[in-house]
Amino acid sequence: MKYLSGLIVLACALSLTHGQLRAQSNIPAYHNAPPAKGEKLPAVLTQQQLHESGMTEPAQREAYKAAAKIPNVLYQLPCFCYCDRHAGHKSLHSCFEGTHGANCGTCMAEALYAYQMKKKGWTVSQIRDGIMRHDYQQIDLQNPAPVL
Repeated sequence: MKYLSGLIVLACALSLTHGQLRAQSNIPAYHNAPPAKGEKLPAVLTQQQLHESGMTEPAQREAYKAAAKIPNVLYQLPCFCYCDRHAGHKSLHSCFEGTHGANCGTCMAEALYAYQMKKKGWTVSQIRDGIMRHDYQQIDLQNPAPVL
């Protein structure tokens, strides 16, 4: 009887743990804190590099401008195109180190959303919560607001 009770307790504990791990795995990779002091992030593609790659749409240009203005914020945000799984990205910042961000509506919308919310005075944590709620889907990529 003790053996059976022990198995039941173990099965319950495993099912709870599996549920927690499964819920956490739905959140893409991001960093909990800004880069360490002195740590230099890889550069975001410049407007010229973007143009030379044939990326000339307004949403592409504005998203890369936003990424260049708030790199430490993007470093702390997940990207819900799940590029951490298919491209090895570590955060939303990774998307803008190459052309991936210019080819993905999710990346562009998240970067523009993060920039707009940062301008409103939101903290990184508040921005991350908004991204996890998928609030970035409100961004109009056909008519992106200019990044100043």
